[in-house]
Amino acid sequence: MVAGVGASRGVPVAEVLDLVAATLARAGYASRAVTALATVAARAAEPGLVGAARRLGVPLRSYPAEALAAVPVPAPSDAARAAVGTPSVAEAAALLAAGPGAELLIGKRKSAPPGRAARATCALAAAGTGGTGGTGTIFPAPATDSIPAATGLPHEPDLRHHGDAEVRGADGAPTDLTDLAVNVRTGTPPAWLKAVIAASLDGLAAYPDGRAARRAVADRHGLPVDRVLLTSGAAEAFVLIARAVPARRPVVVHPQFTEPEAALRDAGHTVERVLLDERDGFRLDPAAVPEDADLVIVGNPTNPTSVLHPATALAQLARPGRTLVVDEAFMDAVPGERASLAGRTDLPGLVVLRSLTKTWGLAGLRIGYVLAAPGTVAELTRAQPLWPVSSPALAAAEACCTPAALAEAAAAAGQIVADRAHLLSRLAEFTGIHAVPAAEGPFVLIRLAHAAAVREELRTRGFAVRRGDTFPGLGPDWLRLAVRDRTTTDRFVAALAGVLAGGAAEVSGSGRGGGPAD
Repeated sequence: MVAGVGASRGVPVAEVLDLVAATLARAGYASRAVTALATVAARAAEPGLVGAARRLGVPLRSYPAEALAAVPVPAPSDAARAAVGTPSVAEAAALLAAGPGAELLIGKRKSAPPGRAARATCALAAAGTGGTGGTGTIFPAPATDSIPAATGLPHEPDLRHHGDAEVRGADGAPTDLTDLAVNVRTGTPPAWLKAVIAASLDGLAAYPDGRAARRAVADRHGLPVDRVLLTSGAAEAFVLIARAVPARRPVVVHPQFTEPEAALRDAGHTVERVLLDERDGFRLDPAAVPEDADLVIVGNPTNPTSVLHPATALAQLARPGRTLVVDEAFMDAVPGERASLAGRTDLPGLVVLRSLTKTWGLAGLRIGYVLAAPGTVAELTRAQPLWPVSSPALAAAEACCTPAALAEAAAAAGQIVADRAHLLSRLAEFTGIHAVPAAEGPFVLIRLAHAAAVREELRTRGFAVRRGDTFPGLGPDWLRLAVRDRTTTDRFVAALAGVLAGGAAEVSGSGRGGGPAD
């Protein structure tokens, strides 16, 4: 899959990325489907194109204008011929780079930066089954030749994209960006927890023994120990469930954390989605889940919507013959953990997942756990490798279940409520931003036009935020923001105001010159 791109000089990276993502979305593909960008040789060193290819992790291929001019295209342009010597860049470059027999999946489309003329064009081509290259099959054009940020057309999100990618550079190295993309509490781990972990290092010569930590987790939830399984983060639990729990019709409720569906797909399952609706506040209607679904996965509070579903609604999903998995990774950030099902033993097939990485800052240590019926725990244990949780992680799990630690977590949850209210009140100052109401987690989900371009410009101002289009049920107009302290929020809002107030000059780059070299 190749994206051919034409561009005017000075086109910003954000405008190119936004256009490529929208073009792919129209064809029903995620950004990772692209294997290369292609353009004319005269634009091969253009920083906006070079930077876009680097951000996508793909090569930028270029071709002489005379080579592109020899490729038949459906939308030649006199302006492009005058600018770079070929009647088309985007379409011809895409077809050449895709190889012999290439098919043009999406004809040339222009970018749609807010308040200014387009500076980039994009076309999408894929290797065909024969022929010598040419126009191939072209998707029907929309009513306008520009693609807005949200197309409303089929879009397959990148399930493997996670927030940590937002705070790293193109080479994967950490950056000094202020992190609003990852939902780990700042200022963690606390000093006392670091001391516990450090003390455990003296025992590294011995194999891990999880019995004490398992008892601590069981006592914390008032459960017998045989209902507890310790895991290398909650993410491992999703893999174990996908491999060990038999399912004929697995269903994942979206938008939510994408790793459960990815794990099920990797294990060979065909996954069905129940998509919650923004018009309903992304709230769960139990009746929307198919009656014969024998494996149902739902988050609570849900990442990325921050919606907390009532325990009564979730309990309606439990029934004999069905495994109901409730991801409560952020439940300890909810005061009183209301709506939690962690202590319930009366619901058939219930599996509750918990993570200690968010509240305690242990994402790098990897520690979580499963709460389920003894038989389910035994099935999952058989799918685990030996000693799956390290001794330092076990020590942390035990320490985080003490009364003092639980009191500290409760205080942190109360502070999150205040900090979230401040963030929401500041966001309400912008007429073009809609936040999902009734947020209950340590993050909020917002919708605004041209979110991809805004996200890129925020990076230049020192802030990383989480893109929303990788979550099924959302699209390129969504961003997720981690709740931070008031000072950080105010700095972020000032940066956001600068981006939005600057209009085209800020969101899509200032550049000079005419339209895109298409």
